[in-house]
Amino acid sequence: MAGNQLEEAMADSVRLALSKAVSDASPPKPSFTNIDERIKYLNWLGEMSVRLKRRIPDYQTRIEFLETVWYESKRAGLDPAMVLGLMQVESGFRKYATSVVGARGYMQVMPFWSRVIGDGNAKMLFKMQTNLRYGCSILRMYIDMEKGDLYLALGRYNGSRGKPEYPNAVLANWKNWEYKK
Repeated sequence: MAGNQLEEAMADSVRLALSKAVSDASPPKPSFTNIDERIKYLNWLGEMSVRLKRRIPDYQTRIEFLETVWYESKRAGLDPAMVLGLMQVESGFRKYATSVVGARGYMQVMPFWSRVIGDGNAKMLFKMQTNLRYGCSILRMYIDMEKGDLYLALGRYNGSRGKPEYPNAVLANWKNWEYKK
């Protein structure tokens, strides 16, 4: 079900905001205002690591991946479980996944995005942080465009707007990645 995002006309202000979002080189290091938030994050990280072990066997790679998922999701105002559900559907958590239409990486970002909002280097879409930053920023933009309607935003992300299969698959997988304390 890998993505087939469509290149759409967008206002310069939107293009500039997306470009700024993906060019910020902030490392994925969480900061917390209190110890309870940090403990909750560490518990989430431990639980997700166990759940993801079969798909990403190497411990260090898995932890770096989850830290980046959490950071980029929160940075874009998204639920990390939704982002994990989307990646499960899009790429099966494969870093080098490439769809028949050319979408790349974990979040199956189309190469035109690197030209529209990035530096034009589509090879960077196989870099974990770059792929997650682009994917989360693009998904956030689509959610905003659809005024919070996740069903329509997910369809737009996949290039299947108005068709139920993709949004339903992501929403079902989202539930599998929810963290219950």
